[in-house]
Amino acid sequence: MPQYGLSGTIWLHGGRLIEPFELRLSTGWSGLLGPSGSGKSTLLRLIGGLQCEARLEGCRKGAERIGWMAQSDLMQPRLSVLQNVMLIERLAGRKADPERARALLASVGLSGYEKKKPDALSGGQRQRVALARTLMSDADLILLDEPFSALDPATRATMQELAFEHFAGRTVLLVTHDPAEALRLCQSLWLLKAGRLHEVAALPGQTVSKPHALDDPALAEQAALLLNDIRMNA
Repeated sequence: MPQYGLSGTIWLHGGRLIEPFELRLSTGWSGLLGPSGSGKSTLLRLIGGLQCEARLEGCRKGAERIGWMAQSDLMQPRLSVLQNVMLIERLAGRKADPERARALLASVGLSGYEKKKPDALSGGQRQRVALARTLMSDADLILLDEPFSALDPATRATMQELAFEHFAGRTVLLVTHDPAEALRLCQSLWLLKAGRLHEVAALPGQTVSKPHALDDPALAEQAALLLNDIRMNA
């Protein structure tokens, strides 16, 4: 049964941005694709209950705690790595446990980096900190807004696998421009085009235990077809 979701119509500047729809989210990874400007990030923000210019006329079923991870790592330059991991919890008025933060940093491969400042880290390391910070909230619903798109291909693949492992058992919605990324990670897929939300087929054989292999021929073939569909509606 779907745990979370959004349904209704989304309005922007007096016009319909997204026609009547129903987005259902269950445990595991769901992917949201579509051309630039189609409303993907807007839909993500509405699910998260965040402020945006658009308005939902309908229903939202959210979670008490929501984790958020974006393309930008959003690290505060004056804070240490450990302080950055605990920052969101403190801003939310919750007590942040330093030992848990250290354990999460170790789990993403950053043991010994606790006292470093953000400018001493590579892009991949900064996104590992962002992953640890997202895990720190212990949220059931995780919203990902292209968190790996700025990384080089090798680092991106590693971060995909790390996130997949650490978000096991949670409900994850990934917004991405990359069909191969969505097909590799997601058990359900949604395509937003021409103001309408369509459910599309995920890659057969996907499980919640591990992502598809990068060298799976079916991944490249399906990604090409999906990319062509997106381009036709750009």
